[in-house]
Amino acid sequence: MASPKAWLETLKKSRKTALIQDGRRKIHFILPDGRELVEEYDIKTNDLLVRKWRSKNVLGREGKWEIEVGEQFRQPASSGEADFLMESSSNPICTRKDTRQAFQWRIRNLPYPIETYSLSVDQDSKCCIIRTSNKKYYKKFVIPDMERAGLSLQQSCFTMAHSNNTLIITYKKPAEILALEKQVITEIQKTKNSKEGDMECAPS
Repeated sequence: MASPKAWLETLKKSRKTALIQDGRRKIHFILPDGRELVEEYDIKTNDLLVRKWRSKNVLGREGKWEIEVGEQFRQPASSGEADFLMESSSNPICTRKDTRQAFQWRIRNLPYPIETYSLSVDQDSKCCIIRTSNKKYYKKFVIPDMERAGLSLQQSCFTMAHSNNTLIITYKKPAEILALEKQVITEIQKTKNSKEGDMECAPS
């Protein structure tokens, strides 16, 4: 059963490799179930900057990294790529970048005023739903941290703001998450740092 304690035990049982580089502490976990997890923390503040996952497919090959926290790195298109394969720069782009006290998402390229947006929690599917009254935008998203800790989403913990064509969604972290994050920091600080270049995971 998911719980903060269970997730902490999973991390403790994982194989861990640490590297300090460019002002960041980078931790590579290989979980007991074989999944890979990479987290990057600011070395001074211990703020989480990046979290990404990778799993093997049914053929045993490594899949692509899936970004949970931080911005997806987009490589420039090769000269042979057709223009129609490129993502439009005007499409809404959702990025998660947390603060110490809250989970936070920024959805760029949303020009509509704040009163256009509504946010609701679907307890059955444990997800959040953003929609606009003009029916121009609709998005479902989950908070994996809350799922891993076995915690329910609370509508009252959400706030929204809008500025510079960006919708900012904030979810106040419950006490259980704040306590878990402190324990995780303590755990990863025990991991011996590798020399630069020794880390098992591919660079970001």
